[in-house]
Amino acid sequence: MLKDNKYPQNNLKPNAIDVSPSFDKQFWASAYQNVSEELTNQSLVVTKGCLPKNLCGTLFRNGPGQMERGGKWIHHPFDGDGMITAINLNEGNASITNRFVRTQAWEEETKANKFLYRGVFGTQKPGGVLSNAFDLRLKNIANTNVMILGDELLALWEAAGPYALDPKTLETKGLSNLNGVLKVNEAFSAHPKFDPGHHQKKKIVTFGVKTGPKSKIRLMEFVDEGEQCGHLIHDNTYNFKGFAFLHDFAITPNWAIFLQNAISINPIPFLLGQRSAAQCLYSSPRNQSKFILIPRESGSFKGQNPRLFNAPDGFVFHHLNAWESNEEVTIESIYYKDFPSIGPEQDFRKINFDSLPEGLLKRCKINLQKESISTTIISKQCCEFAMVNPNFVGRKARYAWMATSECEEGNGPLQNIKKLDLKNGASSKWSASPEGFVGEPIMVPSKYSPNEDEGWILIMVWNGDRNATDLVILDSKDLTLQAKIDLPLAIPHGLHGCWVNT
Repeated sequence: MLKDNKYPQNNLKPNAIDVSPSFDKQFWASAYQNVSEELTNQSLVVTKGCLPKNLCGTLFRNGPGQMERGGKWIHHPFDGDGMITAINLNEGNASITNRFVRTQAWEEETKANKFLYRGVFGTQKPGGVLSNAFDLRLKNIANTNVMILGDELLALWEAAGPYALDPKTLETKGLSNLNGVLKVNEAFSAHPKFDPGHHQKKKIVTFGVKTGPKSKIRLMEFVDEGEQCGHLIHDNTYNFKGFAFLHDFAITPNWAIFLQNAISINPIPFLLGQRSAAQCLYSSPRNQSKFILIPRESGSFKGQNPRLFNAPDGFVFHHLNAWESNEEVTIESIYYKDFPSIGPEQDFRKINFDSLPEGLLKRCKINLQKESISTTIISKQCCEFAMVNPNFVGRKARYAWMATSECEEGNGPLQNIKKLDLKNGASSKWSASPEGFVGEPIMVPSKYSPNEDEGWILIMVWNGDRNATDLVILDSKDLTLQAKIDLPLAIPHGLHGCWVNT
């Protein structure tokens, strides 16, 4: 297990420089392995600290769990079949359940013990180019996010519909059309936004996108409380010129905000079986990234046309938050210099971090009246998976929590959790280095305090020394360690998750 001094708590002053130790790439790469078993309500033991008594609920987390079949590895971790982990915390007790999402493709490939579908990010079927040419089927891997909608737990993958699971047993029920909301094979985003109640009622705002020379965004809003929970109340479609790579978006009371990256696609290598779809994407200097502001049906600009603004150069996967003030809309996002990709001949387990662009947190202010935009960098440290207190989504938040590299500048694996004061730039960190690697931090606000930074941070940490995964719980105010649980599973580096209060 990790020694006490491996999980220090460091408080940094604004602009402090931290000299980072080197990391062991073998520890980082060791996380990429198949999840070997499925557990059901197995009790967990706290190995450090104690569980906060007011933290009661379930942490759901999704990510790739199947990394190889029949001795053949996936080419990119994003191609791995989804596996849901549910960790229940209740009055000092903890238990874990995990299940693979039994998609149609997972069932077929498990039976055959080999890949039968091409992966979007580079995984090819056996048999070379001839076997892959003109096979345009998409494999729904349901591996990106997980959410509760109505009485269903949904495993999300943005290029297809969601798979429904039982929230208690994680039994896969099947592909869901959300009671007729979705058409066959219609895309449903893996990045829903939870409106905390800007218009009296809590809502889930989400979207689907259909790409091509012209792209289409379908914006949907669902009730997120009461007897009508899960009911679709707003549904509109908008068309835009150009190819749209839209992984995430942001909301304010009046707007749904998208960033259309300046990305183009050359589909010929994909059609000929030479490359995957994602490997055919490239940054297009002839195009300009655009912010697309779509009026929300419950907002002040209902019925108006979307507004477009030129966005900064770079590529964005994730946004932190957005808010409005007078005639200005502010959005904070993580920018890369270019679309990060792994070429056909590269091994993702041996990737050189220095060769990849790092993600930097930037703030863009859009003046709606003057139609101008200004951009500032608010954190130069490589980061990902940034979030604010869920009650401050769409509002001006003072604090953010994110996963960062150990190094202050340049690229590196995610090993720290950073709390950033968005007002004055002060920060503090919790480090899992050198043998620990962090995933997405989930901020759970305290139900008993109005303070924005009062609550807990939950993180799945890959422990390279133990060759397994830890659940770490931090105090969200000062990032002190509250509890650590050594999970009885080796779970690969994952993607997104959610917390559901009991």
